[in-house]
Amino acid sequence: MGGIKVTAFKHYFVFIPRALIGGVLAFAAGGPGQAVAGEEVIIASTGGAYDKALRQAWFDPFTRETGIAVKTVAATNAEMRAKATAMVKTGNVSWDLYMQGEIQAMAPQHLETAEDVSDFCKQFSDRPDLVTDACRAGGIRLQSTATLLVYDTADSKKPAPETWADMWDTNRFPGGRAFPNFDDPWRVLAAALLADGVARDKLFPLDVDRAFAKLDEIRPAVSLWWKTGDQSVQGFRNKDYALGQIWLTRATALKSQGYPIGWSYKAAFLVGDRVALVKNAPNRENGLKLMAYWLNSPQAQARACELLSCTPPSNRAIEMMSAQARASMPSKEDVEQHIIVPDAEWINANAPRLLERWNAWIR
Repeated sequence: MGGIKVTAFKHYFVFIPRALIGGVLAFAAGGPGQAVAGEEVIIASTGGAYDKALRQAWFDPFTRETGIAVKTVAATNAEMRAKATAMVKTGNVSWDLYMQGEIQAMAPQHLETAEDVSDFCKQFSDRPDLVTDACRAGGIRLQSTATLLVYDTADSKKPAPETWADMWDTNRFPGGRAFPNFDDPWRVLAAALLADGVARDKLFPLDVDRAFAKLDEIRPAVSLWWKTGDQSVQGFRNKDYALGQIWLTRATALKSQGYPIGWSYKAAFLVGDRVALVKNAPNRENGLKLMAYWLNSPQAQARACELLSCTPPSNRAIEMMSAQARASMPSKEDVEQHIIVPDAEWINANAPRLLERWNAWIR
């Protein structure tokens, strides 16, 4: 990909090769050796392969350099939001940081639970290697990735599905289907509309009635409604489904373990995670140090995204990734013609209505 410059969707997927800048940045909220033994920071994560990759690339190096232990709590995204909100309301906060989906982090109510870190973000404002929204009021950008169509590639003679319309075509592509079922149903509804022929530039606002009518068609073929990333990959391992809508980070982890899985960027939604600081966090300063370490360590970002097939917030990190990992990133054509950037403002404004309708349908 040398010589190619791809910038898309407000810097969510970015690959801009440049000469590496020499030197190592010390993280601004404290340097190596400044921690007192016994200090810790507690972060809620989705667990499994995702947590393992972050620990290897980010948490453990941070602990080695600072002496601050990183403890993780596994939870689904929905559980994190509910738990963090409850802790702040009751004044009994036991977490310091938690992971929040990019769309939810843009919602006004997010800052009712997460501390506004705008002042903390000022130190990163002149960093040319970072995407423009690497640090914002609601937290730091952890990574960008995709929710997309994955499929079993064990039989190389079978045609490979590419679009959401293929997902609905149970005659040409037989086998069980898998979709997520948690408090964020927009991506399933959007896939249904695209399968029904809605153009990507006409997708939002979602035609909810039409989406559910299309979902009625595929429902008998759905063999797994997954609630966690681990559940989605375990379902694939068990051959509970042949085609599914899951996170690219989880699909990549499966492929690295030797499972026959493929995916299509022609059926993909741009998603990402932020790391938010819980209001009144018991280890607030250590939480800020861990956040700063991530943004100041392209090496950590590169290691994590090598394992998870994600796009890190630093262009320097992308340069440090292997040619194979960079090749797995979306192409210029994928970004410009296929991958869909969800309308976060519309989704957040309509989230309660969508969830109520979804819960009534899924029962």
